[in-house]
Amino acid sequence: MPSFVTGHATHPDWRMALALAAAQIDAQRAALEAGPSGPPTLGFAYFTDAYAAQAEALLEDLRQRWPGVAWVGSVGVGVAASGVEYFDEPALALMLCDLPAGCFEVFSGVRPLHRIAAYSALVHADAATPDLAELIAELSDRVDSGYLFGGLAASRGNAVQLADGVWQGGLSGVAFSEDVALLSRVTQGCQPVGPVRTITRAERNIVAELDGAPALPCLLHDLGLDADHDPRQALPRLRATLAGLTDGDQQAVGRGGQFGADVRVRHLVGLDPGRRAVAVADIVEPGMRLAFCTRDVDAARRDLVRVCSEIREELHPAADGTEAAPARRIEGAIYVSCAGRGGPHFGGPSAELQIVRHALGDVPLVGFFAGGEIAHRHVYGYTGVLTVFTGRA
Repeated sequence: MPSFVTGHATHPDWRMALALAAAQIDAQRAALEAGPSGPPTLGFAYFTDAYAAQAEALLEDLRQRWPGVAWVGSVGVGVAASGVEYFDEPALALMLCDLPAGCFEVFSGVRPLHRIAAYSALVHADAATPDLAELIAELSDRVDSGYLFGGLAASRGNAVQLADGVWQGGLSGVAFSEDVALLSRVTQGCQPVGPVRTITRAERNIVAELDGAPALPCLLHDLGLDADHDPRQALPRLRATLAGLTDGDQQAVGRGGQFGADVRVRHLVGLDPGRRAVAVADIVEPGMRLAFCTRDVDAARRDLVRVCSEIREELHPAADGTEAAPARRIEGAIYVSCAGRGGPHFGGPSAELQIVRHALGDVPLVGFFAGGEIAHRHVYGYTGVLTVFTGRA
């Protein structure tokens, strides 16, 4: 059973932050020495963009402190640990584990996957990479489960990633074999304001018709606005409105009327009153489904609690009298949230991660606030992607 340990700290000097986090990790590992844990083999390092320029030196220090550990990670505008968020301040969050070396493989643009039969993968990426969506879908096709999780580096400076080196551009991360048990869920944090409609006419990012009717009047109707008035008068409401997109064969709305995991939330980027059309920040095609939505704090809190509850339920045996699988427990977790979420969106400092800790317990957890979140085979926005590594209880 793998052991996960974490450390996190903030300090203007990255060396001091790393020393503080390392002291926490070493203390936890000392407490585990009497148990079955082995030397650490894989490390996750997330750091805010205040340290981006020192990424090479940071990685070298990590290697010296823990020889033989393979490191993956990313820069973000914020980083997270269990119950704690560091936004717009110099900080880092580290997690080490002792997974068997044959169960994972680090990859990057110069080091493609080839050694293990990949079942799932943690992925970090640069948002400026050409054809990023296609590259992520291609990588999804190369892992047996098709499941990816992770996020896009977010930085006001260098958008760096760690993958046994410091990289800019492209994709990097770590793939896991089927022996590494994990569960993952996506929380959207947006509330639909109208029905799920079918796109019946479209051109690139222009939605011309929904359910056979002009798209702009449908949008105004869903927002409760008078379609006979100039849409420019409704700009404040329209700027707060987003579009949730799914492929035609995917479920758009799930439990409690909330968006399902397949929904990709995108900005509205323009209106065309002449054509009575709507432009969205994605390529759309006839047959896709669309629901207009708004960001809603209460819905975001409810949906985050829901995904945590679903994970807890899946970890425990059924109580219906049937033969059930043995109970499992959370060994470690990674949480990637949107840079537009976090405590400020949830009502207070560290509020988002406190919800996660309250729902899951104080499990070893690290993560970052990204410029886009990766789950399944898509890039999302305004979401949280929670992934837990599990073992027998």
